[in-house]
Amino acid sequence: MEEDSNIRFTGISSGLAVLLSDNKPKGSPQKSRLISYCDGIGDHSVEQTLEHIFDLPHKSVRSTSLIDINFIRSISRSQIPRFQLENAVDRHRDGLSIINCGSSTSTVVIDSSSVCGDMKTIRNPLIVESQTVFSSARANACVWKGKWMYEVTLETSGIQQLGWAIISCSFTDQKGVGDSDDSYAYDGRRVNKWNKDPVSYGQSWVVGDVIGCCIDLDNDEISFFRNGVSLGVAFDRIQKMNPENGYYPAISLSDGECCDLNFGARPFKYPISGFLPFQAPPNSRDYANYLLSCLTRLLEVQCLDKPGSAYFEKLRRLKRFAPLKELFYPISHGIMEELFDVVNSSEGSFEYFAWGAIPSFFLGIFGVQEAHDCASLDQVLELFLEFPGSDSLLQHLIRALSYGCKVAPLVLTECPYSGSYPYLALVCYILRHRAMMVLWWKSPDFEFSFEGFLSPKRPNKQDLHCLIPSVWWPGSCEDVGCESSMMLTMTALSTAIDKIEEKHRELCSLVIQFVPPAIPKELPGSVFRAFLQGFILKVRGIQNKMTTSVVSNNSVVVSLYTVILHFLSEGFKVEGLSGSLKGIGLNLESDVGFLHRAGKRRFPLELFFVGDENCAGVRRIGGGFSNHLFNSQFSEEKAKVVQWDEGGMDDDATRITHSTMKKPCCCSNSANDVETSKHGIMLTSGGFKGLCSPVPVRSTQVVAMNSSNPDAGIVDKPSTSNQSEAYSGCGSLQYSESRTSFIEHSLDVLREEELLHTKLLLYHLGVASNFRQAISSLGQLLFLPKRAFYYMSHQSQSISLLDDTDKQIREKSCIEQVKRLKEARNAYREELVDCVRQCAWYRISLFSRWKQRGMYATCMWVVELLLVLSNSDTCFCYVPEFYLESLVDTFHALRKSDPPFVASAIFLKQGLASFVCI
Repeated sequence: MEEDSNIRFTGISSGLAVLLSDNKPKGSPQKSRLISYCDGIGDHSVEQTLEHIFDLPHKSVRSTSLIDINFIRSISRSQIPRFQLENAVDRHRDGLSIINCGSSTSTVVIDSSSVCGDMKTIRNPLIVESQTVFSSARANACVWKGKWMYEVTLETSGIQQLGWAIISCSFTDQKGVGDSDDSYAYDGRRVNKWNKDPVSYGQSWVVGDVIGCCIDLDNDEISFFRNGVSLGVAFDRIQKMNPENGYYPAISLSDGECCDLNFGARPFKYPISGFLPFQAPPNSRDYANYLLSCLTRLLEVQCLDKPGSAYFEKLRRLKRFAPLKELFYPISHGIMEELFDVVNSSEGSFEYFAWGAIPSFFLGIFGVQEAHDCASLDQVLELFLEFPGSDSLLQHLIRALSYGCKVAPLVLTECPYSGSYPYLALVCYILRHRAMMVLWWKSPDFEFSFEGFLSPKRPNKQDLHCLIPSVWWPGSCEDVGCESSMMLTMTALSTAIDKIEEKHRELCSLVIQFVPPAIPKELPGSVFRAFLQGFILKVRGIQNKMTTSVVSNNSVVVSLYTVILHFLSEGFKVEGLSGSLKGIGLNLESDVGFLHRAGKRRFPLELFFVGDENCAGVRRIGGGFSNHLFNSQFSEEKAKVVQWDEGGMDDDATRITHSTMKKPCCCSNSANDVETSKHGIMLTSGGFKGLCSPVPVRSTQVVAMNSSNPDAGIVDKPSTSNQSEAYSGCGSLQYSESRTSFIEHSLDVLREEELLHTKLLLYHLGVASNFRQAISSLGQLLFLPKRAFYYMSHQSQSISLLDDTDKQIREKSCIEQVKRLKEARNAYREELVDCVRQCAWYRISLFSRWKQRGMYATCMWVVELLLVLSNSDTCFCYVPEFYLESLVDTFHALRKSDPPFVASAIFLKQGLASFVCI
C-alpha cells in the first residue's frame, strides 16, 4: 500500500515520442496507453488525467511531482479560493436576527419561551408535535428586510397553520398563527389562508408535502409553495418592520399534528430562487461538492476499460485517459481525507452534507434507474467505511434516503423509475453490506427510518391532474386519442407502483434475514418481528391517546399489509439464501405460497393472545379480553393448536381445493391474465408465480386439537416466489453466515400463521373510525378515505348525469336555459373528470391481480379457520372480531371490484360457499 501511494511520473512525453520509444520501464503508467478517440493517435498522460479529474487547466500539473495522498490533497486545496468567491453572495445576510436560546448563536430552533399549549420536539433535528388541543410557537429568529424562507415537511396532514408572526402576536389555546392582524398563515387541510379571517387559497395538502414559507420584505409579500410549485401571493402590502420587531417563522398545530421544520440546517428540498434560508449553509459546501465531483470523475475514468460500466457509453465519445489502477488508492484516499476534514470542519457542516451532497453523490453513482452501477457503489462504500467517523455520516445517509421516500412524488415522465424508487433501490443495495445493515440497526432512528421507507407519497387532486392528463370514459365525447393516451398513462403508472412495491418487499426481506450482532445471539426474523410488534403498539397507542410518539403515516400500514400479503400469497424469497433460513419459520424451497398450500392446515390459538399489549382492548366474538382473563379454561385454550384438512368441511362432490384436480379460482390456470374494467381500465395480473400443482387428495379429517406445546410439531412452512433476482450480476448477499447448526435447533421466530394474524390486525388498525361512514365496505378494506369510495361509487352516476344534461341542451331552445344548462354541464364534467382520475388511481394502486388473488385466498383460509373453531364454543369466543371484519370486507371488495376478480357464481362454488350461505 505504501508503494501504491508513492508513484512518480516518468516524465516521458505523450504522443509520437511514446510511440517511437522502446525504453518503457516496467510498471510505468504509460504501459497501457489508450489512443484518443478524438485525435486518433494522441493519448493522454497521467497528468492530463489528473487535470480532468480535478477540473484543472491544461498543463497545470507538473510531470515531476510525486503522486501520493499529500500531493492529491494539495491539488484539491489549490481550488479553495475559487469556491470562496462563489460563496461570497451568501454572506450578505442583513435583515436577520437570531436569538440565542442556549444553542449555537447561528442555530435556528423553536423558541421554547414562545410555546403556547404543549408542543414538543419529539425527534431531532426539528420534528415537532402538538400534544394538546391547539399549540403554537415561534422560531428564535426574525427578519425585517430581504427575502427569506423556511420549509415544513408534513408528517401528518390535518389542521396546521404555517406562516409568520411578529413578537407581539399572542397565542391562546384557540387562536394561533393567522388568527390576528399581525400574523399570516396557510392551512392546506381547510385550503385557506389566514390573517384574522380565513380566505380560500392554495391546494389541499397530503402527508409528505413540503411547504415552502416565503416572505419578501423588499416587496412586502408573503407566498407559499407546495413541493416547489407556487400557490401564488397569499398576502401583499404587509406591514414594514424594524430590527427590533421583525417577522418570526411561526406555526400552530392541532392535537396530534406533526411536522418537520427546516430553517436551513439541511439543504432545502425545493429551494426558491432569490430566497435565503434562516440558517446559513456551511461556507465549504461548494468545495465539498467539488471534491465529490472529483471522486465521480475518478470512478468514470477507472471504468473506461469496462464496456459493461454505466460510464462507458457516457464517455465513449470523449477523450480517453491513462489507466489509473495503480494510482486509484492515493487519489481516492486523498480526496476522501480532504472531504472528511471539510465535513467535520465546522458546527452544522456534518448534518448539512449528510442530508445534501452525500445522498446526491450516492444516487449519482448508483443511478436512479436500471441498470444500476453496483460495482462503483461497492467501491464508494468501501472507501467511506475505511474512514473514522464515517459511521455517523452513513447513518445520516440512510435517514436522508428515508426522508426522500416520504416526500418523492410520482412524475409521469420519469416512470417507471419515479417516486420513491431511486431511494429504495439505493438503500436496498447498500443494506446488502452487513456493515451497513449493522449501522442502520444500531441507529436510534432505525424504526422511524424503516417506516419512512414504507411511506410512499399519495397524490392529491392537482397531482392526479399532472399524472393523468388525458381522461376518457365509455360514452365520452372526448377525442378518440384520449382513450389510448389514458391507457398508456395507466400502464406507466402501474409499472412504477409495482417497482416501488417490489422494493418494499426486498427491504423487508433484508430485515427478515438480518442477524444482529447481539448477545445472546438472535435468530433471523427477530428484528422484523420486533419492528412489527413495536409498530402495532405505537399505532394502537396513538389511536387510544396512550403515546406521544410520531404519528405513523397510514401508508406505512398499507405498505406492511401489502408486503405481508405478497409473502403469504406469492411466496417468500431472499436472493442468495435459499433454504438457509429455516429458523425463521419460512421454508424457502417451496414454489407455493402459504395461502395456496394444499393439505393439512394448522393454527396455534396462542396467536389470539400473543402480546397482551397488542390484544388488550381488542373486541372478541365472545366479548372483551377482560371478560375472559380469569376464565378457568384460559390457559388450556391458549395452548391448543387447531388442525384440519383443506376443504374438509365441504362435501366430496363439491369440494374444490388446492389438492384437487380442479383448483380454486385464485390458482386456476383458466383465469385471464388481462382484464378490462367496465370503465375501460386494463388491469394485468403480472403472472401468477408458483401456481399450485396437482397433488393426491388427502383425508378429510375436520378438527384435531393438540394440547401440547404449540410450537411442537409445527412444520416449517415454505413460501417462495419465482420472481427474478433484483440485481443480476451484483452478487449474492454479502453478509449471509453459516449458521445451520444454530438454526436447526431453534424455535420458529416468524411463523406464517403469525404473519397472517398480523396482516389481519394491520387491516383493522388501518381502518380509522371515520372511514366507516363510507357506504360500501370496499373503501374500508383498501384503507381508502371516505371520499375515495365516493369517487368509485358515483362515477357511473356522474356519467349518467352528464349525458342527461347534454340531452336537455339539445332539446331546449331558450337561450337562457341553454346557458344555465351549459354552466351546469361544465360543473358536472369537472366533477366527473375528477372521479375518473381518482377511480383510475385506486384501481392501479389497489386492485393488482395478485392482490385480489391473495385476498381471495385469505378469505378461504379464514373461513375454514372460523368453521373449525365454531365446533368448539370455548375456542370460538376468543376469536378477535377483526378476523370476521376483515373476512366480510374482503369478500365484498372482491365481489364489487371493477373488474370483478371472479363471477359472483364462483363464490358459491369455490372455497367460500360456507361463508356465502351463512
